[in-house]
Amino acid sequence: MANKRKTAYCCSECGNETANWAGKCPACGAWNTLTEITLDTKGGKRGLGSVRASAAWKAKKMADLDTGEEIRFPTGISEFDRVLGGGAVAGSLILVGGAPGIGKSTLLLQMCGLAGDDKTILYVSGEESERQLKLRAVRLGVDSSDVYVLTETDLDSILAGIDELAPDIVIIDSIQTMSDGAVDAAPGSISQVRECTMRIMRATKEKGLTVFVVGHINKEGSIAGPKVLEHMVDCVLYFEGERNTSFRILRAVKNRFGSTNEIGVFEMTEDGLRCVENPSELLLAGRPENSPGTCVACVMEGTRPILAEIQALITPSNYNAARRANGIDYNRSTMLLAVLEKRGGIPVGNCDAYINVIGGLFLDEPAADLATALAIASSFLDRPLGADLAAIGEIGLSGEIRSVSVLNQRLSEIARLGFRRCVIPAHVRDEIRCPGGLKLIPVKNVAEAIGAVLGKKHEN
Repeated sequence: MANKRKTAYCCSECGNETANWAGKCPACGAWNTLTEITLDTKGGKRGLGSVRASAAWKAKKMADLDTGEEIRFPTGISEFDRVLGGGAVAGSLILVGGAPGIGKSTLLLQMCGLAGDDKTILYVSGEESERQLKLRAVRLGVDSSDVYVLTETDLDSILAGIDELAPDIVIIDSIQTMSDGAVDAAPGSISQVRECTMRIMRATKEKGLTVFVVGHINKEGSIAGPKVLEHMVDCVLYFEGERNTSFRILRAVKNRFGSTNEIGVFEMTEDGLRCVENPSELLLAGRPENSPGTCVACVMEGTRPILAEIQALITPSNYNAARRANGIDYNRSTMLLAVLEKRGGIPVGNCDAYINVIGGLFLDEPAADLATALAIASSFLDRPLGADLAAIGEIGLSGEIRSVSVLNQRLSEIARLGFRRCVIPAHVRDEIRCPGGLKLIPVKNVAEAIGAVLGKKHEN
């Protein structure tokens, strides 16, 4: 007797399944995230939990488990290795997400040319033909005899190819184009993405492969498909950047084998992606001198201090005030504007405020608060801060300047790039070691900071 087609509704955020549709997910509370999926499959249902019984899947005592060091190998791209925590790990599943055309496939194809000298690599493409891949490989200078190409979207054929070739590294480009013939759904749907990822993960762990999976992102900026996709994999990397700029940032938001604070900085050139070993110097190149509304902040990205230029433009407005923030959190920028008006004597309530971080960086560290506030005050007063000034500090709601972590390392980076003055919190937790040639300006609150560098006293 033929199987009846049964459907359910799955939440794209948490993966919860319900029998009936609802506007709000009953598990996580997200709105408009329930999507219809098919429960039964051709030839019998193969759910996520249906793992075939074998000796490899029997329970073992924790005391008998192998605790040897994880096997890492370099990808040949220094910034890529930094984000991964020192190199790729054998037996790991890595998800690389990013906007179309940002450089995901370029990065992985360049890795094939560098890591393929002593590794067997299988590049599975569901979007490009063999000819397209070859032409792009020639343009990037990728020439390795140990790189194999498979243009296929059927998952059973891909797994059979992996069994036959027994590669060390597998690249799936992209997971949204893969399909499992046993799942009655279109490629890219929640059911297909979830089941294909689970089967790929199972093969990764069984065979000890290193698998890189490319994932597209939706309009909200998250990886398309169910949110549980990010929970399945070992590492989630986001490739960020503006398409009209040459800078690209690779950021880890999940990493079971390393830190999630590290970033890799690349520059897109005609010959592919180039590692930027000194991003601070490159991000500050072309900075205008003696221009109001600009200040330099030093933020920590993992273990590396990075200097970023924050620009602000404040203009009077006869209409409702506009708030625009590109590169910093919108709510954070609104809070800083309110503190400046209440505690700093800078009346920006009736002004349009535009804040931007040069180079496509996104600053989510509170240490950039003071530099942002000084840039806003400089633009409002139309007085330049000077090209030799940097600022470090977190701003509280009372206008106080709070200390930040690893201040000495930040000061060393600021002095190395030729800055001569730096505004810092007056109350610091660590003992300060001031580099030679750098003058420190300690301040207690935002009004004192504005008065010290712009000559504006607190008005009450």
